[in-house]
Amino acid sequence: LHAAIHARRPEVIAAAHAHSPYGKAFSSLGKRLDPITQDCCSFYEDHCLIEADGGKVVLEESAGQVFADHFLQGKAAIHQNHGLFTVGESVDAAAFWFIALERCCQSQLLAEAAGTPRLIRPEWASYTQQHIGQPQHGWLGFQSFWEDILSSDPELLE
Repeated sequence: LHAAIHARRPEVIAAAHAHSPYGKAFSSLGKRLDPITQDCCSFYEDHCLIEADGGKVVLEESAGQVFADHFLQGKAAIHQNHGLFTVGESVDAAAFWFIALERCCQSQLLAEAAGTPRLIRPEWASYTQQHIGQPQHGWLGFQSFWEDILSSDPELLE
């Protein structure tokens, strides 16, 4: 998956993918994230749902190509029955978008378990995405995580 994305999208410097708990659960729903919080608006019209090979172990190069064919733009993909995938113009941004997407999946799962979430109006969601969902915001968002990592594990850079 990673190699296919890098080959297809030259602007992508880094990609993050894992089978995180909330990402796996949310991916089983077979739908995109809704704009139910400001944080979720970071991904408004900037992520996709990829159904191809959902739930199948992706080992073949051809499966990576199919995945990349469906992820030609945007910073995030929800791979149905599989997990989350984010990309960025820096390692920091890709990591931050992954952490943020996992938390947004958690929020939506909780909200839907309690009832029917009220969506943020499309014009507000778009406005918010333009203000907190741009590449530089992903990089900036990761900096507090990086400071925490360096503080808790100073030997990391030795």
